[in-house]
Amino acid sequence: MNLSAKGYPVLIGIESLVILSTLFLTVLSCKGQPKDLNLGEMVQPVSEKHVFIDADYHIWGASVVKGYDGKYHMYYARWNYEFGHMGWVTDSEIAYAVADKAEGPYEHKSVALPARGKEFWDGTTTHNPTVFKKDGIYYLYYMGTTSPVKAVQPTSMKNKDWWKYRNGQRIGVAWSKNPEGPWERLDKPVIDVSDDPRAPDALMTSNPAINLAPDGSVFAVYKCVGKQEGWKEIDMDSPESYRVSTGDRVRYMVAFADNPFGPFKKHTETIFELKGSEDEHMIAEDPYVWSQDGMYYALVTDIKGLFTGDYGAIALMESENGYDWRQAKHPMVVPSKILKEDGSRTEYKIERPQLLVEDGEPTFLFGALGITVGGVHRGHACNLRIPLKK
Repeated sequence: MNLSAKGYPVLIGIESLVILSTLFLTVLSCKGQPKDLNLGEMVQPVSEKHVFIDADYHIWGASVVKGYDGKYHMYYARWNYEFGHMGWVTDSEIAYAVADKAEGPYEHKSVALPARGKEFWDGTTTHNPTVFKKDGIYYLYYMGTTSPVKAVQPTSMKNKDWWKYRNGQRIGVAWSKNPEGPWERLDKPVIDVSDDPRAPDALMTSNPAINLAPDGSVFAVYKCVGKQEGWKEIDMDSPESYRVSTGDRVRYMVAFADNPFGPFKKHTETIFELKGSEDEHMIAEDPYVWSQDGMYYALVTDIKGLFTGDYGAIALMESENGYDWRQAKHPMVVPSKILKEDGSRTEYKIERPQLLVEDGEPTFLFGALGITVGGVHRGHACNLRIPLKK
């Protein structure tokens, strides 16, 4: 074929063929290579106006989505202030607030997922929401639990009834055509415990981090606990210690699905592990996941400072396939002491990080703060939104 006659420019000589081959191979080698995402560079000082707090409730976390109406719709966990911080597992409910702008202010509107009866698997508690939109439907994932035993309030991890609720945690999904609801829920968990008693998630599944994968399918990272050797079901009538029922160390697993309702196929190996940390109870906490530029990303609370060097900082993790994870080239996102607009830093770390992503770009980071009140650790809880520079 005479390419020049067809109007195509033709390069003459073997040198040109070498150049074209080199360019072609370069394009192939670059495809799928991770970009050096540096969220830490985007983090801006926070304003006192960016706190969402309620005198009557503890507030934990926030997941925000931009709606069809151009407004920003926030889903967050809350529970009665008088129940204390640990009341999250017995009495949390997922509430709903709205703002005209991403930075707020946000106004509480309703309870999105209220208690619906102890006979349901999520009958008493809905907690730690995360939301995304796909094909015109809003999907709200959450932790749910229930127990026939009424918890004594204010509750405590020293109580057997607390562990009844904790061990009952499972992951569910609700869906709606409108961000304001009403929401429908599945009658069963979307990610349940494994049948294998030796599995890392044999006891409970919790804290869903679920989003769209690079190919448009759905992937989930979730918190789980297995059954330690000698594990026993909690017996409220026995004098035996609750410690036989607490389970093994906290781990994280990943699962994949073709659509938001599942079924989710679990990857059997745990993630966010580091050599030498096998005896640690937990090194990462409260992941948030998303995909960008063909890569999988996660934010985690760096519990032991093993990813960033800062205990309690927010770290960035990355993966090409969703199950082999490593700390990113720039792992530090938010330090444990957060920079404020006046140049000072907060006394409290941010937890349960979640991003607001608009047009493929993260614009705000939302998270929870546990505040010391009257000398009581986490005497009150609220959420915080941190602006990100584009």
